[in-house]
Amino acid sequence: MSTPAKTNAAETVIPSRTFVYLAPTGTAAPADATVALAAGWRSVGHTTEDSLKFNEEPSFEELKSAQSDFPVRRFQTSDSATIEVDLEQWSGPNFVAVYGGGTITEITPAGGGAGPKHYKFVPPRIGGRTEVAAIVEVIDGGKSYRFVCPRVMQLEGVANDLQKGAASKLPLRLGVLGGDDSDAWYLLTNDPAFSMAP
Repeated sequence: MSTPAKTNAAETVIPSRTFVYLAPTGTAAPADATVALAAGWRSVGHTTEDSLKFNEEPSFEELKSAQSDFPVRRFQTSDSATIEVDLEQWSGPNFVAVYGGGTITEITPAGGGAGPKHYKFVPPRIGGRTEVAAIVEVIDGGKSYRFVCPRVMQLEGVANDLQKGAASKLPLRLGVLGGDDSDAWYLLTNDPAFSMAP
């Protein structure tokens, strides 16, 4: 007879704070769930309260047989994962992130350079999107969780809703990339519920 799983409210997660960090690929990843991040990681700043999602979506194929009304085998053919979040801070680094690359240059305003500086952002051309590394951090009291993705790339176009009297957001939609010699993504946590000890 199997032992029923115990109920434990301490194993629920209610994020009190969430953060998203980006860095150039190859930047040193954190060794654990709470250590300070290495130089090179930067926070994207404020994000909307309800937009942050980490999605893991495997794909499967089914083998059917004349002897069964159900599939006789189901096998995984691919894997994918995405990070979705809406950024609230307009900045040069955030524009580069949501457009998947591009360049920002300082320009001289018409009439001379006596006034405030002006800048020009040019999005990347086809084939010019850049990969970055990403961390999604979730904090619930004393529990910390870090989804670490060594390689990601912005997947979608950018729709800027420019409505009077409403905050305009920058949609960050990152697709996780993999490699033969490394984990495409992994989770670091200090949550004792993750212990596999009996």
